[in-house]
Amino acid sequence: MRIAVIGGGISGLVAAYRLRRRLGAEADIVVLEQGARVGGVLRTGELAGEPLDLGAEAFVGRRPEVIELMAELGLADQLVRPAGKRPLVWARGAAHPLPGRTLMGIPSDAESLRGLVDEATLARVAAEPERPLRWEPGTDVDVQSLVADRFGPQVVERSVDPLLGGVYAGISASIGVRAALPTLAAALDRGAASLTEAVRAAMPAPSTEPVFGGLRDGYGALLAALTAASAARVLTTMAATRVARAPRGWVVDPLGLVDAVVVATPAPVTARLLHHAVPAAADAAAGIALSSSALVAMALPRETALPDNSGILVATGEPLRAKAFTLSSRKWPHLAARDVALVRASFGRFGDDSPLSWSDDDLIAAAVADLSAVTGVAIAPVQSLVQRWPGGLPQYAPGHADRVATITSAVEPLDGLAVAGAYLHGVGVPACVATGTAAAERVAAALGARVD
Repeated sequence: MRIAVIGGGISGLVAAYRLRRRLGAEADIVVLEQGARVGGVLRTGELAGEPLDLGAEAFVGRRPEVIELMAELGLADQLVRPAGKRPLVWARGAAHPLPGRTLMGIPSDAESLRGLVDEATLARVAAEPERPLRWEPGTDVDVQSLVADRFGPQVVERSVDPLLGGVYAGISASIGVRAALPTLAAALDRGAASLTEAVRAAMPAPSTEPVFGGLRDGYGALLAALTAASAARVLTTMAATRVARAPRGWVVDPLGLVDAVVVATPAPVTARLLHHAVPAAADAAAGIALSSSALVAMALPRETALPDNSGILVATGEPLRAKAFTLSSRKWPHLAARDVALVRASFGRFGDDSPLSWSDDDLIAAAVADLSAVTGVAIAPVQSLVQRWPGGLPQYAPGHADRVATITSAVEPLDGLAVAGAYLHGVGVPACVATGTAAAERVAAALGARVD
């Protein structure tokens, strides 16, 4: 029995691992990865002699998928939690506390925004419940249009965009309410009389549980453990070019005939692979755009007087090139114990891929200059690393849920074919783990194996 997993990112590796658990040692599981390494947009590099994530560095710890997977793989001792410090927002040339009591930056009251927006905007937010709200249940709009109409552009630029930029490498104009903020859409569908009321209804219940988690040695530890536990044949620098139905299974070029296939690639790649076999799914996947970004990781002298915050988010419209800084040594206690202070600077928003074309020296210079500007501290890295992420994150635009529904319904009748990836049900690592698991369950069921 041979199963092809196309794509060696976290979704594909989880699918390969789950398939091994369900199908046993005799199954020939082959992972095709067009790049030179596995992991996709997860990568752990080495800075100042120790590991540091150069892609995602955390996961939502209130979801169980990653923590349970770590325990299965014997990595429970790798779990680390952030220090609980809050980030700042850089707006109007000054640093402000990130507003509390918000849903992805959308406020539940005016007072939380005081100091970040002007008095006119505060008054507009406070009075929003008195304005009639028009919302047709089941419809979708971009987050910017909804929030700007109800609360004004300053709330978008200084509170919403900085947070959405961190999650999706996009802006609120490129993100739909229904896919990115499903609880908010549900509250609006139920007839909330105002956006303020909908936000309050959609906010998660207060909890003392840590929101985020990470791995002490970086995601590289998880990727290595998954690869080993899957016992898959991993073929790097080998791109699949076509997936086609066969009388008894599937044909994956250039691998040949297989009994089943998991397509765990970015949406545009999935569209190309499935163009002939599942045209409806391919057309829907082709409509999902990607955003690119670049990251500069810096090791600074330990005594560098960085703010005692987890990071600094940058409002849109500011004359800075970086969109955010993670003050990693402030955010993570295990990194604070190192001999250097660690900072990550992020560049690039949806629709602007220009930072990817800058030289390493130019990116590092921009990171140093912008970090100095927002901290007021002389920044002198002892070492820096640059990581580019072309097409790293899908954009959950208005109508995204409908596109995903089209993809899944088109694939559903086809035994032995499954899809997985960040473009389906969330860009976070737990959501990707869930799609890899679901894809393995589907394939194993089609092959007659019991899935538990």
